[in-house]
Amino acid sequence: MKLTGLSSFLLLCGAFAAQAAPQDPLFAWNDTTAKQAIIKWVADATDQQKATFIPEDKRFVVFDNDGTLWPEAPLTFQLQFAIDEIKRLAPDHPEWKKEPVVAAVLNDDLKALARMGEKGLVQLVALTHSGMTTTEFAKRVNNWVSSKKDPRYGCHYNQLGYLPMKQLLTYLRENGFKTWIVSGGGADFIRELAEPMYGIPPQQVVGSFAQGEFALTEDGSAIRKTMKGAYYDDGKAKPAAIHLFMGQRPVAAFGNSDGDVPMLQYTSTNPDYRTFGLLVHHTDAKREYAYDSHPPASGKLVDGLAQAKARGWVVVDMKSDWNQVFDPALCPNAP
Repeated sequence: MKLTGLSSFLLLCGAFAAQAAPQDPLFAWNDTTAKQAIIKWVADATDQQKATFIPEDKRFVVFDNDGTLWPEAPLTFQLQFAIDEIKRLAPDHPEWKKEPVVAAVLNDDLKALARMGEKGLVQLVALTHSGMTTTEFAKRVNNWVSSKKDPRYGCHYNQLGYLPMKQLLTYLRENGFKTWIVSGGGADFIRELAEPMYGIPPQQVVGSFAQGEFALTEDGSAIRKTMKGAYYDDGKAKPAAIHLFMGQRPVAAFGNSDGDVPMLQYTSTNPDYRTFGLLVHHTDAKREYAYDSHPPASGKLVDGLAQAKARGWVVVDMKSDWNQVFDPALCPNAP
């Protein structure tokens, strides 16, 4: 078909218009009330002409990690890392074989591991997260990330950040907000992944931790990881940790479980600004997992759902509010 000069001109104009049209920064979100609430709050918080304006130096927002920014089912990534480390290191530590927690891991008996409760988890963490320098630990985490893949999705764990939440982080930063992670996961573990995955630098990661020991070495100096003074950053410990490490009360908080409720409460009772709270509700068994009161491992959500309406928190229904869960460019086999 031969194009006239006018037709060619119109097609060219259409091509330029398509290129110039701004892309929706939250395109992985369906246009539901959840997305609309986010956009309205950000618009109100950044409009100097409104009473809802929040100065840029007060725009601190906090995100839980497990179940909020990446999956926590069927196991949290850090627990899977600890299990894989036990299997990798066990041949060099024959003395471990007498430990029930090690036997459960080597036999792939997750039910037995679960029955050991917090005591077993602490022992597992002690064997895999202490007794080495922070540099060595970081190397182990990065080796694990580069060598292990999630068995369901077939991609590396650092490729499994939720695309809608990654877009939200970027959107908030582009509007002058400073994004922090406040997680029950280990601070040293998350810090190795937070910046390349989410654009959040290590100094803006608050997580569970224990005291390190400083020592001079032949090469300079090092911090050795221990289990002394362990601090589990979950539940009511989260607001206390926010105060300790951030020094400001957030204006927005994002979580997914009852362990995040105190963090959302602390944020939503900020006396100075109109705040925002959001809970990710895992409702999509096909693309991710579906749970609330009976999670596979962690992430129980009962109290948060009960409080959400009264406190004005947005509840994200993963199945209906997200049109994509994972980035297909990073994890093409994910549904």
